[in-house]
Amino acid sequence: MLPTHETSGPTALRGGLSQRQLNMIALGGVIGAGLFVGSGVIIGETGPGAFITYALCGVLVVLVMRMLGEMATANPSTGSFADYARQALGGWAGFSVGWLYWYFWVVVVGFEAIAGGAVLSYWINAPLWLLSGVLMVAMTATNLFSVAAFGEFEFWFAGIKIAAIVAFLALGSLFVFGFWPRHGLDFSNLTAHGGFFPHGVGTVFGAISVVIAAMVGAEVATIAAAETANPERAVARATKSVVVRIVIFYLGSVFLLAVIVPWDAERPGVSPYVAALGEMGIPAAGHIMNAVVLTAVLSCLNSGLYTASRMLFVLAARGEAPMELVKVGRRGVPYLAILASSIVGFLCVIAAWLAPGAVFTFLLKSSGSLVLSVYLVIAISQIVLRRRTPPARLRVKMWLFPGLSILTAAALLGVLVLMAFDPNARMELWLGLLSWAVVLVLYFVPRWRRGPAKAEAATHQPTGRANRVLVLANKNVSTSELFDVLRRVDAQQRAEYFICVPVNPVDTGQAERTGPVFVLDATVTAARERLDAILTAMQGIGLSAAGELGDYRPLRALDAAVRRFRPDQLVIAEARSAWLRLGVVDKVRATYPIPVMHVVPGQSALSSA
Repeated sequence: MLPTHETSGPTALRGGLSQRQLNMIALGGVIGAGLFVGSGVIIGETGPGAFITYALCGVLVVLVMRMLGEMATANPSTGSFADYARQALGGWAGFSVGWLYWYFWVVVVGFEAIAGGAVLSYWINAPLWLLSGVLMVAMTATNLFSVAAFGEFEFWFAGIKIAAIVAFLALGSLFVFGFWPRHGLDFSNLTAHGGFFPHGVGTVFGAISVVIAAMVGAEVATIAAAETANPERAVARATKSVVVRIVIFYLGSVFLLAVIVPWDAERPGVSPYVAALGEMGIPAAGHIMNAVVLTAVLSCLNSGLYTASRMLFVLAARGEAPMELVKVGRRGVPYLAILASSIVGFLCVIAAWLAPGAVFTFLLKSSGSLVLSVYLVIAISQIVLRRRTPPARLRVKMWLFPGLSILTAAALLGVLVLMAFDPNARMELWLGLLSWAVVLVLYFVPRWRRGPAKAEAATHQPTGRANRVLVLANKNVSTSELFDVLRRVDAQQRAEYFICVPVNPVDTGQAERTGPVFVLDATVTAARERLDAILTAMQGIGLSAAGELGDYRPLRALDAAVRRFRPDQLVIAEARSAWLRLGVVDKVRATYPIPVMHVVPGQSALSSA
């Protein structure tokens, strides 16, 4: 909770993510059920040529991550690419990317919970919905405990799955190159059983949207970096290692799978790694690999919930989601954002219970076009922002700019166009476009309905002879703006003034720039600076002024100040959007039967009632 008055000191927060933890989050971010289980679906639909699909997607992801790394090192942010889209293209882009990326990750949370439940059923005879629900509860609790707990969990679980992939690459290489007992050099599975492209070359490109969705996760490090002590260095290290991660984890292992196991032996929902280890004659292959798959699933479920909650936190900080979602607990976690994001995961678990046979494959494919469109916005944002960024801030640079950046954006757009002509991917594309249409309507319609500011009926006009004036500084106001108002309510400058500054992470702007684990301290500091600046300016021209920090909820802060100071006029600095909530000014006017002046920061117009 945030302090409610000036005597309440900030709660001590015991650190965020360490560089060690962030490095492992970056390394393990791309390894989940999409690789260990989903690769079997892709190989089964594409054939041995699935390796080409993964190679093409790997190149695109590497390029997008390089572009994102350039922006993130120049301007680390909890909102990451949603903030960059807003800066480059406007509010609509940041709003859309933020909500669509949140939607993608909450679906991933449900997908990973279902995948984890399916893995557990290998050992435990229990309903899928029950096993998945248990995993959801466990990972929600981990995220609610502290960001350090999340980071430590990710460090060890990512380490396990990375070690498993490295071991598989080593053993698989020995097997296919003829260094395995009773097995010679054999690449026949690449051309047997119908050839390298048994379903045609087109399937290689048709599966790109699904594979990219499985590779998503590398960019989580740019979001998590805001909760480290040195965000710029953390992002730089994480993004520079993405090439190695993609090449080793995906291209190497998928190539070995295609060589070791016939492509038509793969079955959706069953890990191809289990089949590969069984083909190599490794004892207890099923138990070993399923344990690794469970580790990977839990890791991605954990990081997915983390990512979704932080994106929701930033949306709330922008006034584009309910403000209550920026509430931070004593351990530095946005607990309401975490709980809200986990609800969709539980809904997916319920869907798995009602339709267990279809949910896994459907969830795997349902968000592919959203990822592509978000990546396209990232690419366009980098092209725009590169020209606005001072060279000294470019610690990580996109290769061969602007040519390669433009080529990357064109390739992403080309994949989306290709999906429109692919009968198997067309529905994904239209559903993705529908999702964009929905969020754009949510962005533009409230603004259209509000229209330009209208003059309001004045029932309690300022008299110019106030005796006790209470100022609620909910937004930063310039000295000239403030003094312009004060001349109207206190023409002779004889009144007493009391300044109340809510300690609100949204209104101070700290929730937009600071990770949740650090937002409390930063908010208190910013609110104190705002209060001191206003008091200094007023006292400098001879006005009698005192003040305090108030509750993080502006209306409660105002109510406490009214009861303490008993003013005869109110002045409120407030300019936040009324989206999803009523405006502070309207509520104040309905509550207090005294004149209320409304200061709109950055505008000369003032309203009174």
